[in-house]
Amino acid sequence: MLFSELKKKEVINLKNCERLGRVCDFEFDECTGQICKLIIPGENKWCSLFGNSQEYVICYKDIKKIGPDIIVVDICLP
Repeated sequence: MLFSELKKKEVINLKNCERLGRVCDFEFDECTGQICKLIIPGENKWCSLFGNSQEYVICYKDIKKIGPDIIVVDICLP
């Protein structure tokens, strides 16, 4: 799968069925080439210019399913 395909998918939290947004970036292990974390910007992504943005960093182990349109994750949010 290409990154351009991955970032088109909605990320949904299984715990509360909340829509978190779309993938904007990821972190990978340079040695193995495996994805370690997905990064999803918070709802107020425009506020990031002012330092008031929340982003979701989701470990790969918390991804439950990557489907054709969505990515289902299982995380606890504050």
